[in-house]
Amino acid sequence: MKTVLIFVGMFLIISFIHYASKKKKPFKRAFLSMCIGVLTLGIVNLLSSLTTVYVPVTELSLIISAAGGIPGVALMVILSAF
Repeated sequence: MKTVLIFVGMFLIISFIHYASKKKKPFKRAFLSMCIGVLTLGIVNLLSSLTTVYVPVTELSLIISAAGGIPGVALMVILSAF
């Protein structure tokens, strides 16, 4: 339940940022941005057998990937390499 509330809050914040920057369809852009981040996390984990880089799927990693998108996932990959 807590995770759902966090995702809804992030969605509203990202939507507001898109609205404030005068983007068209801020809700759609926020939703697609969050989905792309989570899908990128999934792709990284699917390719983990080839790259030997694995980012565990936890609540924190889902929140970071949804809020940060591709740069958020890239940061987690770089941090997991060390």
